[in-house]
Order: sequence, then structure tokens, then C-alpha cells
Amino acid sequence: MGKLGKKARKFAKKNLQSVLKRQRKVKSFFKKKASKRDERAQAEDSDEEREEKYSGRNNEVEDFKDISLDAVFGEDGSDMDGDDSDSDGYLSEDTSCSYNGETRIENHLEEYNGGGDLSVQNKEIHLELAKKMKRLSNLKAKDPEFAKFLESNKEHLQTLRDEENQFSDEEESDEDGRESTNKMGNLSSSTFDSLCELVKEQNNVPAFVRLLNGYRAACHYGSESPTIVEDSHTFCKILTFMLQEADNIFRKILGISGSNDRKEAILELKNTSKWKTLKPVVKSYLRSTLFLLNVVTDSQILAFALTRLKASIVFFAAFPPLLGRLIKISVHLWATGKGTLSACSLLIIKDVAVVFNSNCFETCMIKAYKAIIDHCKFVEPVLFKHQQFLKSSFIELCSQDLQKAYSKAMVSIQQLAKILQLGLRTKKEAVKKICSWQYANSVDLWVAFISLNIHDYDLQPLLYTIIQIINGVAVLFPGPRYMPLRVKCIQWLNTLSESSGVFIPVTSLVLDILEYKIGKESSKPGKDFSFSSAVKLPKHWLKSRNFQDECVFSAIELLAVHFAQWSYHISFPELATIPLIYLRKFHEMTTIESLRRVVKRFIDQVEQNIEFVRKKRDEVTFSPNDQQSVESFLQLEKCGGNAPFTKYYTSVIEKAGSRNLLMNGKISFLEQKKTKGKRQQTPKNAMNVDLAVNAEGNSH
Repeated sequence: MGKLGKKARKFAKKNLQSVLKRQRKVKSFFKKKASKRDERAQAEDSDEEREEKYSGRNNEVEDFKDISLDAVFGEDGSDMDGDDSDSDGYLSEDTSCSYNGETRIENHLEEYNGGGDLSVQNKEIHLELAKKMKRLSNLKAKDPEFAKFLESNKEHLQTLRDEENQFSDEEESDEDGRESTNKMGNLSSSTFDSLCELVKEQNNVPAFVRLLNGYRAACHYGSESPTIVEDSHTFCKILTFMLQEADNIFRKILGISGSNDRKEAILELKNTSKWKTLKPVVKSYLRSTLFLLNVVTDSQILAFALTRLKASIVFFAAFPPLLGRLIKISVHLWATGKGTLSACSLLIIKDVAVVFNSNCFETCMIKAYKAIIDHCKFVEPVLFKHQQFLKSSFIELCSQDLQKAYSKAMVSIQQLAKILQLGLRTKKEAVKKICSWQYANSVDLWVAFISLNIHDYDLQPLLYTIIQIINGVAVLFPGPRYMPLRVKCIQWLNTLSESSGVFIPVTSLVLDILEYKIGKESSKPGKDFSFSSAVKLPKHWLKSRNFQDECVFSAIELLAVHFAQWSYHISFPELATIPLIYLRKFHEMTTIESLRRVVKRFIDQVEQNIEFVRKKRDEVTFSPNDQQSVESFLQLEKCGGNAPFTKYYTSVIEKAGSRNLLMNGKISFLEQKKTKGKRQQTPKNAMNVDLAVNAEGNSH
């Protein structure tokens, strides 16, 4: 007997009773053997814990290295990604063939009962089979318990048969494919045109099957030989026609309207004869299109194929493994593609999350989260726009089911908190794990999610947990090299405070930035460096004039955002008192005139706003205990934007945006200059070029 294949061994390990029984015996043996040493092991463990406690060693260092941001979601986040057991071969073009195993058996029995031309040997087999079926039915009638036993094991037997069929299909798929290809013959342009007419005018199923086999050959072009497509022109016509018309043809035959996107529409047809006949045809089309998405590299072709596949999403309800494959491919193209391709992939993901059950939503959300974490390890000015699109589209996806998204967000935020806790105990390991764009992007995602939805939903537990995490990160990295990360933390806190209306103190974190001084003040500007695309600064940049400027500008911008939020509040004079004292002191000590002007203007604007609030406060008649009146203080002025600080804040934000754009533009120009020789790969042959042109024209 030959060696079992990988899938056979996997099936045996999971399902065979003998294997499970042997595993239980082995486990019980080791449990008994281990129980004799329990007391001694416990004593040794306690001694080791004492030694580690007094020697300063900590096993959490090793645990910290093994923790990942997305480990809490498991490997897949879904059990839909199972293997599709049917062989991916050509469909039979015999008009009398029914594409369904059960129907074929019924047809054979009908032929036998009707006196068909069967051989003597076949007749004997069928007679013997009929006798055994009769005995079995009699036995079921006499012994009800035996009938129940058969019913309980029916599913197990069917699974075993499917596995056997799968192994035989895999072993013989190549030979069957060659034989079926040879029987079908080549598909020329004239033959294709005549088949298209039959399909469009008469909904001719055999002609459609012939076209579908040509479509499969076109999708597998280059990966299989021989092929039934004659030339590149026919290749492009087949792909374009099938992608445009297949969904309409399926719906006409099944009687489903084009606007019906309910999965129940397919599930209700599952037991009808129409669906049993058409099921292999639909499956072949979906599988071939998914294969095409995996092998094509041209973005226009991929976008066109995704757009057409989006119309047929409802048919994936009958094929869960193919649905899992669709989600995987769409998320990959969404994360790695750009422009139209990424947008088309997002539409597929959103439609799958809406059309199918909550498990599909969880799968889409988890895979999208993992894709962002994997593809945002570095933030570069060239990729910044695409990464922002990924984040915003992920938040849009989460907003489709807030209840499910809330639970996943809580799990992810708790994982961030766990990493931070271990980092606070083992600072060396925390530098690589926490001070990274992966960790920062994960925090940024949930900050955006909370800020967008906190007005309409109760997200207070998420809010307070993420605030603690951000404060912990800011405290963990106080040095000047981590100033970009600290600025990020303050920006997150300002965003959460503005969206939730909760006061979050950030002035101490901002004022710490003004204390950064490395050596003597240098008048030399440093090299061009994208401040917004780093979480840690290079050492040589700390001694440059640019670093000093960035510290002051960042502090003023962050304080301006914080003060602008509370500039109409009745307690603004008290809020701004201590920061003003510190800024006046900094203004006196600084010798750089350009920085002195920036700080002086900020001080003047804050003092004017303090005077404005005090005058309005002196006119009120309510007491500080009247909370409702306190909350409504200066609300009319706030809607009109009449406070002196509002106009100043607007100008500060505009200058900050232009300054970041200028710096990012310089960096982008330098990077493009370095990679000037590299160009996007063009399609390798004329087929891809023609198809790309056709796809672009049809999409318009």
C-alpha cells in the first residue's frame, strides 16, 4: 500500500476513531507519569521564581518578543477558507450531460428500468444492487434502532466519500484535463461569434458551456498546455464577453432580477432542477475569475474583473470556500493596489460584509486590519496618501456593524495595553515593539474609529482605555529622539478630546518638547527629513537648526489646537495661566529671533482671548454651581467664531499644513529622483495590452 497523501493523513488524524483513541491513551499515560513528579516540579518552580526575583531576570522579556498586534484575532479569523474539493477542470460539452452526480445516477437507473442497451454484466450488477436495497429497506422497517444508526452515520460516510473523490480527482485531474481539451477542439474567432449569438438570443446552455470552457482556458493561459484559444484577439473577446454577460445570463436562466442581491435568493433555489443543472457552470465561472485575479498584474484588467465580479457576489452564497477566497484576494488587492483598483476591491469587501452574515463581516474586518498592520510598517511621503485611504476605508467598513466592530476594537486595544504593560517593565524590548509604525498605526486606527462614532454610540470604555495607552506611550519615550512619537500622542489626545468633549490635559506633554536641547544651538540647517514619516529621529538631526525650529513650531501648533477647543469655555483663563508663564520664560531665554516672534505672537493671542472671556464672565449672573449655564456659556459666540483666538488658530493650522506639504514635497522629489530608472511593468504580451484597452473602454 502506497504512502498516504497530505490530505489523507490530515483527515485520518481528525476523524478516524482509532487515531483518536490512541491519542487519548498517550495523553493519559503522560498525565500519570507527570503526576508523580508534580510536588518536586512545584518546589523547583518556586525556587526558580525566587532566584529570578532576586537576580533581576524576568521571563516576560521572552513573552514580549512573541506578542504581535494581530495575534488576538487568530490565524485566519474565519473558517470559510477550506479547500474546494471539486476538481477545477473543463465542463463536459455533451448536451445530454447533467453536471450533477445524483442526477446522473437517476438517469442510469431510468435507462435500466426502460430497457436500455446495457451489457449483461451491468444488468447483473444493477439487479444485485436492487436486491440489496430491498433487503436494507426491509431491515430498516423491522429494526428502527438500526435505521437511526444509519441516519446518524450518514454524514460521516458522505464526508469519507467526498475525501476519496477529492484524492482521486487530484491524482487524475491533469490527465482528465488533457483528454477534455483534446475532445473540445480549438475555439476560433468565428466559432466564438456564433456561440455568442446563440447565448444572447436563445440562452443556449450548451453554447454557454462551450464559451465557459474557453473562458477557463483564457484565465489559465500560460499556466496550462495545451489551450483551446487560437489567438490573442479571441482571448480578449472571450474574457471581455464573459465578464460582461455571465451574470446577466445566470440571472435570466434562474429567473433572478438584476437588482436582487439577497443571498436568500440563491439559497431558496438550491433544491430546484434549474440550480442543480446550472450550479457547476456558475462555479466554473467564479473559480476561473478568481484564478484570473491571482495571475493578472495589470491594474486596469483587475479593476474591470472586480467590478464585474461585484455584480455576481450573491452567487457566492452557494460556495463558502470560494467566498473565503474572494475575501482574501479582495483584501490583498485593496492593500497593495492603488487608485481605482484599491477602490474596486473595497467595494467588494463592503458588499460581502453587507450581503452575508456577521461572520463574513468579522472575517473582512480582521483580514483588513491585518493587511493594514502588514503594509504600514513604514510611512513614506510617496505612500502616505494610499495609507490614509486604507485607514479611512477601514473605519468606514467598521462603521457598517458597530456592535461587531466594538468587540474587535476592544480586543485589539487590550492587546495594545498588554504590550505597553510589558514594555514598561522591559524598556529595551519596548523600543522595537512599541516605537514602531505598526503600533502607532494600530492606535491611530482606533482613535479615528472612536472619534467618528462616539457621538452616536457609547464607546466610553474604549475611549478611556486608549487615552491611558497614549499617555503611557508618551511617558515611556520622553527623550528628544522620540519627539515625533510624542507629537503623535498629543495629536491623538487632542482628536479624542475634540470629538468626545472630554477635557484631556496635554499642556505638560507639550511643554516638555520645548525643553529639548542637545549641545549648543546650531545655526546650520540639517538635511531634508520628513518629520511626519518618522517615529524616531536620527542622531545627527538633533543638533541641527531644523530640530530646534520643529520643536517650537510643533509645540505652538499643538497648544493652539488644545486652546482653540476650550477658547470659549468659562475656565479658559485658568487653563492658560501656567502655559503662559512657561512660554514667557522660554521667550526671554531664546536667542533665535524667528522663534521669539512665533512664541510672542502666540502669547499675545492667548492673552487677548483671556481678556475676552473674563469680560464676558464678569457679565454673567449665574453661579459656578449652575452646570447647565456653565455649559451654555459663549455658545452663540462659538457658533459665530467671534473670539480673537479663532482666527489666529486658523492661520496657524494653514501654515502647519503648508509647511508639512513643502517638506513632504521635497522628500518625494528626492525619492522620485533616486528611483527615476524604475518604471511600472507593462503587460508582457499583446494579449494583456489588448485586454487592458478593452477593459478600460467597457468600464467607461
